Amino acid sequence: MKDHHHHQAPAAGQFPTDPAGLPQDRPTEVIELADGATFALGISSVAKRLGGDTLRMLAYNGSIPGPTLRVPQGGEIVVDVENHGEMETTVHWHGLRLDNRYDGTHETQAPIVVGGRFQYRLPFPDAGVYWYHPHLRQDYAQELGLYGTIVVVPSDPGYWPPVHREVVLTLDDILVEDGRVAPFERSGPTHVAMGRFGNVLLVNGEMCATLAVRRGEVVRFYLVNTANTRIFNIAAGNARMKLVGGDSGRCEHEEFVDGVMLSPSERIVVDVKFDAPGLATLEHRTPERVEALVEVTVGDEHAQPSLDESFATQRTCAEMVAERERVAPYLAAAPDKTVAFIAEMDVPTTEGAAVYTCPMHPEIVSDHPDRCPRCGMKLMPRSDAKPSDHGHDHGAHHGHGAAAHDHGEGHGHGEAHGHDTPDRIEWEDDMVDVNRGTTRDNMRWKIVDRSTGAENHAIDWRFRVGDQVQIRVVNEMHSDHPMHHPFHVHGAGRFLILRRDGVVETNLVWKDTVLVRAGETVDILLDVTHAGVWMAHCHISEHHESGMMFVFHVEP
Repeated sequence: MKDHHHHQAPAAGQFPTDPAGLPQDRPTEVIELADGATFALGISSVAKRLGGDTLRMLAYNGSIPGPTLRVPQGGEIVVDVENHGEMETTVHWHGLRLDNRYDGTHETQAPIVVGGRFQYRLPFPDAGVYWYHPHLRQDYAQELGLYGTIVVVPSDPGYWPPVHREVVLTLDDILVEDGRVAPFERSGPTHVAMGRFGNVLLVNGEMCATLAVRRGEVVRFYLVNTANTRIFNIAAGNARMKLVGGDSGRCEHEEFVDGVMLSPSERIVVDVKFDAPGLATLEHRTPERVEALVEVTVGDEHAQPSLDESFATQRTCAEMVAERERVAPYLAAAPDKTVAFIAEMDVPTTEGAAVYTCPMHPEIVSDHPDRCPRCGMKLMPRSDAKPSDHGHDHGAHHGHGAAAHDHGEGHGHGEAHGHDTPDRIEWEDDMVDVNRGTTRDNMRWKIVDRSTGAENHAIDWRFRVGDQVQIRVVNEMHSDHPMHHPFHVHGAGRFLILRRDGVVETNLVWKDTVLVRAGETVDILLDVTHAGVWMAHCHISEHHESGMMFVFHVEP
């Protein structure tokens, strides 16, 4: 029997995986910070126990996730970051509109060397939930545990509906092999085709969370997807869920939903009311999988005060109604910019005659490296096209996925892969061997400016503060690997989703990330508010790290 706890020196060119001698991780703290406060944030390696394995991971202030910062809307704090991790880094403050020099990318600051420090000055103009993470080798450092959340408490006490308590849930996964985090190459990312799917699901850094509530209690959950590539579809078994907000504040209309879907880096705010005594769960549901993330024990004692009436009320946000009136003329206008998402994958060379097949549909065969007629993927030599058997789900039980309410984030129907199914989402890694072997050398993800033909870093967009820019995002099916992409725009402003495949968005909310499914066209309206050099990119970490990004310039 193989001893998968045997300590070995890391292979040349790989980041270390041995947890020996490292301090154990600590519980995540919730830190209340007043306007003007200074907060120290340290980066270090820790040993973390998950199931029967002890893993070498990275942590902010010794915890995974890092501290949750609760700050007042309209306030400003200073975060003093000290790096004792394993490589140079930055901290990106995801979703915050802020001074460009504090955005936390290599475009805006010199990386923080190991042993170095950097101070970030962070304002909080918008209520809602945000998060922080590295922006150098994000595929590695974020997977290893470098992520944390920020809750911006509204200045208006009536901004959110009343609840009995608030809970932040970070949703993540991690790939564990032979008792270690699956190795990372120092030279660059692997799993570039689909991103690195984990085989262990995490909520707040643990394999399953627990919560005890009273009967009738209403809990506000701030949901944050910190995974490298996995989409989460969250439903509340034996409880009722109300959607109240998204990336950057409240929705135009509160509404009861069966579930909510979050692509990497998105946030959703839901209120959940637990009426039935016994066990309730927050679950991740896909067409082939149902897994409990939070087990909620509902007691017999009634929560006080009763929030039955306020929870039953579905409020309308006057601010977002006004935004709908403001953006109406843009619905009749052509987009100012159009970008397309395209993949180029090198087909492995073979000697002599070869049979080519689709990694997603192995029943499709050809004598030539054509495209799959079902999903559009480039066919690969049969020996390299081995579909996953999903034998690494760590005890996940299977079932039918519940439909997520489509408030702009779609439905949860379809098969496990997403190319030719109604949801057009890849829920799992269905081509493990092919995906693992893809790097930025043999797989190129591109954002292409349709008006100029410029790709990725060659794109040259220039705006001014106050501009309203309509951007059309086209996720091409004519691509070597058509799949969904979460498109993120840094803190130059925030945007509204106008249309999906020509259908007008029915429930507006301020966004910084939008899920664009395979073959889908999404129109967004960017409200440009901050000058500087800003990034826009796919938030699948391996896509971003392989070059699927560009920068744009905003003049005052």
